[in-house]
Order: sequence, then C-alpha cells, then structure tokens
Amino acid sequence: MDFINRFIVDFAYFINTSDAYQRKKRFFYDILENDKYIYKKYFDIFMIILIFLSVAILIAEVKSNINTKIEFFNTYIISIIFFIEYMLRFWTSSNMSEVIIRANEHATMIGQKFYLYKALYKIIKEKLSFIFSVRAIIDLLAILPFFHELRLLRLFVLFRVFKLFRYTTSFQAFISVLSTKKFEFLILLMFASIVISVSSVLIYVMEANNPSSPINTLFEAFYWSIVTISTVGYGDITPVTSAGRVVAMFVITAGIAVLAFTTSIVVSALTEKLDEIKEIKTIENIRKLKRFYLICGYENVAQEVASQLQNSRLDIIVLDEDPKRIENAKRDGLVALNYDPGDANSYKKTGIDLNTQVKAVLCLRESDVENVYSTLTVRSINKEVNIISLLMDDANRKKLNFAGVNEILYPKGLVGMISRELIGKPVAFEVIHALRNEYYGVNVEEILIDNRINENIVYVNELDNAQFRVILLGIFKKSTNRFFFNPMDETLLESGDYLLVIGNSAFIKEFEKYLHKKIRR
Repeated sequence: MDFINRFIVDFAYFINTSDAYQRKKRFFYDILENDKYIYKKYFDIFMIILIFLSVAILIAEVKSNINTKIEFFNTYIISIIFFIEYMLRFWTSSNMSEVIIRANEHATMIGQKFYLYKALYKIIKEKLSFIFSVRAIIDLLAILPFFHELRLLRLFVLFRVFKLFRYTTSFQAFISVLSTKKFEFLILLMFASIVISVSSVLIYVMEANNPSSPINTLFEAFYWSIVTISTVGYGDITPVTSAGRVVAMFVITAGIAVLAFTTSIVVSALTEKLDEIKEIKTIENIRKLKRFYLICGYENVAQEVASQLQNSRLDIIVLDEDPKRIENAKRDGLVALNYDPGDANSYKKTGIDLNTQVKAVLCLRESDVENVYSTLTVRSINKEVNIISLLMDDANRKKLNFAGVNEILYPKGLVGMISRELIGKPVAFEVIHALRNEYYGVNVEEILIDNRINENIVYVNELDNAQFRVILLGIFKKSTNRFFFNPMDETLLESGDYLLVIGNSAFIKEFEKYLHKKIRR
C-alpha cells in the first residue's frame, strides 16, 4: 500500500512540475474559460455556429427528410465536439495533482501518515461539484442527441441553445444581475404558485359541471390560470358561469400585480448594476483597441495632455481611483475606468496587454509618490513598455528613475506634494514599495524541506534560488529549533527544515516546483 501511495505522490509531482502538461492544460482552460484569452472569442463563435446549425437541422427535419450526411453531421460530429468540450471542462475544473501534493505535504508537516483515500475523497468531491453544476448539466443534456436511436432524446438538442450562455458575456452579465434578486424572485414565485393553484381549483369547481363550459378537467383549469395570470389572454378557454368570471377577475388583478412586481425587480436589479454593466462593456471595448495611450491619473496636467492627444485623434484610456476625476474624464469624451493605477489588480481586471496595445504609459498624477506607485506597478507587469512620468519636485527625480521611468517631465510653476520623511532616503523608499504586496506582488513565504526535496538538494548552495529571482532570507532548522538569517552556502538542509524566501509570488511558485523536480544525475 505504501508503494502505491508513493507511486501516486511521485506521479502527482511529475504532473505538477511537467511544463508540457501544465502548458496544455492552461491552453485548454484559457480557451474554455478565460475571457481575456485572445483566441477564446473565436472558439465561442465556432460553438455558437454549431448550436444554431443543430437547432436549424432539428426544425428542418420535422416536415422533411434530411440528407444522410447532414443527419450524420448533426448526430455524430456536433455531438462528439460537444462531448470533447465537456470532457475538457471536466479535466480543467480542478487540479487533482495539486490536491494530492498538498495532502502529502500537510501530512509530512504535522508528522502523520499520508492517506491516499482522503485526497481521493476531496478530488471526487470537487469533480462531483462540477458534474452537478447547472452549466455542466446543460452540457451533458446537449450531448444526449448522440444516442439517436432513442428519438425522444433528440429533443434534448434544444438544450444546446442554453449553452449560448457560456459563450456570450452579455447573457452572463444579465444572469449575474438577476441573481442578485434571488430572494425577491422566490417570493414572487411563491405568490404566483399559490394564486395559480387556488384559482385552478376554484375555476374547476365552478365550471366543471357546466355542460357549456370549456373547462372540464383540472389540467384545463391549470392551463387557464397560467394564461390568465400571465395576462396573455388567448381566449380559447373562458369561464361561462358568473362565479367563474368572478374568479377570473381576481386572477387578472393578481396577474397585473405579478407582472408589475416582476418588472420592478428586473428594473431595480439593472439600476443597481448599471455602473458595473457599463464597466464590463467599457473593458470589452478596450480589449478591442489596437494601440492607445494609458493615462494614470486625471488632474490638471493630465487634462491638458489628453486634450492634445485627442486633437491628434489618438486613442486614450484613463485610470484613476477618484470617482470625481473619472467623471471629469468621461465628460471630456475619454474612456475612463475608476481603477487605482498603482494596483496590479487594475491591469488584470482590464485585461490590457501592455506589450501590444499600449504606446506609452503616462503617469500624470500631481504627486510624485503616486507616480512612483504607478510606475513600480507597471514595471512589475512589463519591463519594456514606455513610461513617461510627471515630476513635481526635482528631489524625487532619482526615485522615478529608479522605479523605471523612461522619460520625466517637469511642469514649471507647480510644487510637488510628497512625504517629507521619505525625501533623501531612496533605498528605504523603494524597499517599502517593493514589500507592499498590493502594489508589487512581492510575498514572503515558507517552503517546507520534505524528503523529496532533501533527496535532490543537500546544501544551501544547491538551491539555485537566484536564477528564479527569489531571495533566501533564512532557514529554520528543525533539529535545533532556531532560525538562521542569511545562511552560509555550506549549511546542511534536512527534512523538516523551512526556507523563508522573498520574491514575486509567481517566481516563488516556479522555484517551489523546481525544488520538487527529480534531478537526473
């Protein structure tokens, strides 16, 4: 049993550290789920075309015979494509190797035996969570027409229409808006259900024994109630008795109330989320731009620069954390987002590609500190993009240069507003900013030296952390229960020790994966 556990753990490490495997999995995840991935829209368009084709074929075959090739294409080819998509989503829905690795490392850390069944239970739980999700169920139902021998199952081709929600962001945005009013819709559904049930029974009692009444069954009574409360009023079934017409008046009144309540809920949800919907649309439009100038901050100097760029008919995007300044930018006819330009998450949300889309980043806040924040953030994401910054006080020129600004502009007559205690301390200034995770993505993390790492690496000088741009601050030795700061190259590493490292979170993750790779001697 231990041999099996060890084999599975080793295989999980192999999978998790395999660049080829992770690259393929990341590719399929991006093309299926990542809206920022450039090729996802082409995949979505392809799937939408298949959906409309399959529905069109279903409609055409109702009253005419379909060519056998078209029928084969609809029954097998399209269904197989949807099946492959379903399996790829199943594969990328969770990381099985990561679950096994974390369970093994947790067991090692607390000194317990690794139990494979616990990790497998967690994996099965995650996979079942995907299988029974609404989207996955719709995907599965869309595959059922593949079993064409059961003609009834061919009706499930209509579920392919619901797959459109996966491929159109507008539908997704609308559903997310309505989901904020779940409680209100639940109350509405309960009210409508009670009215339909009570009115159906009442109208059946009043009309069923009348020979001239078209309502003779309880099903017809339910049908009449639903048509009436929805205010559709086909007129194919109508009550003929006075008592039945009294019931109809109450149902019509209730139907008007239901319709008004439904409308108010939808309008309220859309109003509350209107700014968010506009923001999503703005981000979609930004991703379509080929080349533009990115202005960080929209104050006096920025307004003048933006005006000059507008006159030259150049595209401009403005980022600013102040809502009032964003409103000013929009009033001036600019595309503006209320995002902090000194926060790396702002660029992730927008999906801006600094390599291909941005001509230059203009840091035009009338505060050198804010311009340094913005510059450091942009440089942490991209090392090559051209950055031009405003300089309010010449004493901060070195700080901006050190942060990575390509060109500095000094507006004559303006006084810089900066933190006086930081002036003259450029090293401390930059270190403080580097350690601010929300601006620079730098983390301090612990890495456990387990048996697997210790089999490959024995001394500190074998870590090769420098090539991953990760700094080793120190080692906590389990044998002596002491922490050694800046350890010597000859320091012996033992199972159970902890490495304390500092660096960009992405680099630390790659470094940890490297440590777990088997070294081929």
